[in-house]
Amino acid sequence: MSELSFEQMLEDSVKTIRNGEIVQGTVIDVKEDEIILNIGYKADGIITKSEYTNDSSLVLSEAVHVGDTMEAKVLKVNDGEGQVILTYKRLAAEKGNKRLEAAFEAQEVLKAPVTQVLDGGLCVNIEEARVFIPASLVSDTYERDLSKYAGQEIEFVITEFNPRRRRIIGNRKQLLLAEKAEKQKALMERIHAGDVVTGVVKNVTDFGAFIDLGGADGLLHISEMSWGRVENPKKVFTVGEELKVLIKEINGDKIALSLKFPEENPWLTASEKFAVGNLVEGKVARMTDFGAFVELAPGIDALLHVSQISREHVAKPSDVLSIGQIITAKVVDFNGEDKKISLSMKAIEAPAAPAEEAAEEEEVSSEE
Repeated sequence: MSELSFEQMLEDSVKTIRNGEIVQGTVIDVKEDEIILNIGYKADGIITKSEYTNDSSLVLSEAVHVGDTMEAKVLKVNDGEGQVILTYKRLAAEKGNKRLEAAFEAQEVLKAPVTQVLDGGLCVNIEEARVFIPASLVSDTYERDLSKYAGQEIEFVITEFNPRRRRIIGNRKQLLLAEKAEKQKALMERIHAGDVVTGVVKNVTDFGAFIDLGGADGLLHISEMSWGRVENPKKVFTVGEELKVLIKEINGDKIALSLKFPEENPWLTASEKFAVGNLVEGKVARMTDFGAFVELAPGIDALLHVSQISREHVAKPSDVLSIGQIITAKVVDFNGEDKKISLSMKAIEAPAAPAEEAAEEEEVSSEE
């Protein structure tokens, strides 16, 4: 048997490696753009920065230190210069894909910071494996600007897993909807018609305001905003404002709200304030051909019939009155049960003097 040369014995004592093999090594040097590992082979292993991370801003010397042990995957046993080229990033991504596959099958809730904001959605990384969350699955409401999510840690589930096509889809909307459903169920079990609850103005429209009650939204219709008259809800309420509201009615998942609290009903004291014979002051709120409606207090309107506007003939109210005008009149009828009040301005006018009456009669006769 021939004796082996020293070089042959040395080579045989060193392990052999193959492309695709996973090796473990110790960091012996960290440069600006590469990491050098002792992998127990005749040549050291090299991990370039681009094969360590996708983060171009990362400083290798801050992330990796001499003496650290690392696992990496062999890309090339010999790069032509006798060096072994390794990848840390791709091995981590493979492990990440296995992690994501398990999470997909178990529908596990994952949490990770947003690494990239795109026009069409968000990107997050789980152990170097990339997950894409489309804009339509980011929130349970439409959001045009996703920039606020940059760097933010978010929760999601994997709803599509196809690493061969590089298609791993995350879904945050599903979690938000499930959470919302739980809160809504808890809220509906807790509240009843007649309760007074605190909510936050979520949206204001021409016909009312939507109030977030902490699990479901209730509608505060314009007709329920005040005992008085509200012309434009947007001038009364602002988004984010906190309100105490009365739950007027619950119909399925629809909640009707009101700010017309029963104890503040102006009709409770109306019989004293607007008794027959009282002189009252009010504002002309609206007019018809047969009369004008005068607001005596928020929520209390009285009718001033056209025949009661003046002792003189008035063809229609708008000939002598205008919307917003303040008038003084006498209460001539009060019906608390039907919430009707009748007024008269004519009743407080001074009667015409006899001479004036005679002159008027003479003028009418001459015209005839």
